[in-house]
Amino acid sequence: MNRFQFVADLHRRYGVKLLCSILGISRSSFYYWRRTAADRAARQAADARLAALIRAVHQDSDGTYGAPRITSELRETSGEALNHKRVARIMRAFGIEGVRLRRRHRTTVADPAAAKAPDLIGRDFTATAPNTKYVGSGSRRELPPPAPTEPCVTVSRYTALVTLSTRSDGQTASGRTSLGIAV
Repeated sequence: MNRFQFVADLHRRYGVKLLCSILGISRSSFYYWRRTAADRAARQAADARLAALIRAVHQDSDGTYGAPRITSELRETSGEALNHKRVARIMRAFGIEGVRLRRRHRTTVADPAAAKAPDLIGRDFTATAPNTKYVGSGSRRELPPPAPTEPCVTVSRYTALVTLSTRSDGQTASGRTSLGIAV
């Protein structure tokens, strides 16, 4: 219940002036709200009718379409004049959501002609004894000061620092390395 509805329910008993002053609203706002009740009811009915159409399009898309695509679909099928902001508002009000896909950012462009690294351990990462299998990955690690921030390759508990390169061609990871202990 909003404040205007509260005033409308109790105005015969306590008076509009008293209720509006207690609630901190102007009397003209209350009378405007009461005068436009028919318009609000018509808009709510239109929104409910449009929500049924939105829900149908949303289900036809297996729940993947969002407000822009549903708007486009409704413009084509129903010929109704509406925009994406109204469709988004109705979707929020009725709890209809499209699927948000995360975009994958490709950070490395692999050379298709390059030789692939051999699988020396046959994808078996379990070690039968200590120091028999070392597994690592190329990544960027932030080391505490005064150590510089450089790309590094992690091998077991040790870190092999790699020279910095502006290219992402894999030459630095396989190039010159020096063994250092991660702090």
